[in-house]
Amino acid sequence: MVVSIALMVLDDRQQYMHVVRTTLTVATYPIRYLIDLPSSAGDWLSETFVSRRNLMLENEALHQEHLELKARAQKLSALEVENARLRALLGSTAKVQEHAIIAELLAVDMSPFSRQIVLNKGSLDHVYEGQAMIDAHGIMGQVIHVSPLQSTAILITDPKHALPVEVNRNGLRSIASGTGETNRLILDQLPNNADILQGDLLVTSGLGGRFPAGYPVARVTEVVRNHGLPFAHVSAEPLAAIESSREVLLIAKPEQPQIAAQPPKQEATQK
Repeated sequence: MVVSIALMVLDDRQQYMHVVRTTLTVATYPIRYLIDLPSSAGDWLSETFVSRRNLMLENEALHQEHLELKARAQKLSALEVENARLRALLGSTAKVQEHAIIAELLAVDMSPFSRQIVLNKGSLDHVYEGQAMIDAHGIMGQVIHVSPLQSTAILITDPKHALPVEVNRNGLRSIASGTGETNRLILDQLPNNADILQGDLLVTSGLGGRFPAGYPVARVTEVVRNHGLPFAHVSAEPLAAIESSREVLLIAKPEQPQIAAQPPKQEATQK
């Protein structure tokens, strides 16, 4: 007891035990390290696995966000293209005097012998049978069936469709018939000496009352004159983007002014 107190006093004043403590600390460090090793290793492993899991979760979240941003970018590109189409349609509407209704395609008839489409406008939107249909470039077809919420239209390339046209250059009239091909019309009953040339613009003639006059229809691509036959073989390519347009304009006939009936004048009775 007395020895312990004496050593404590000497160490406090003379620092005699400093070397001993240092030696003992160095000697016992491996023992302390081995004792703490399991706990330290457990903490290290736990932190490592937690960090790895967090990194994996963060990487997965970033990957998902990347995909979403790419999808949004694609949608924005599609919206940009759609906006351009709508601007073209609005520009087309500004060029016509008739009332126009914008409609979108719902379905396309995939039959090889038919060229028909279904639109999202019907009789509730004042769509009627025989209504002319155009896009931003030219005549596409006409409505053939109407229900309250949708309608069916036949394209000018349908083999059963025929459209009165005239050559814009000289007024020569003809009939443009569909062939079933997406990019070809034929002009029937044109004599070999008809004044029609490759590159001529065909527009609606207004005959028949279905299509207003003056709308572009097609451009002549081929004129074959066989002197052994009475008629020339004339082909034309539609100007409308028939296979790619998703929005169309339905052109309404201009309303005819109503003239009020005047009551018959009554002759004044003689007294």
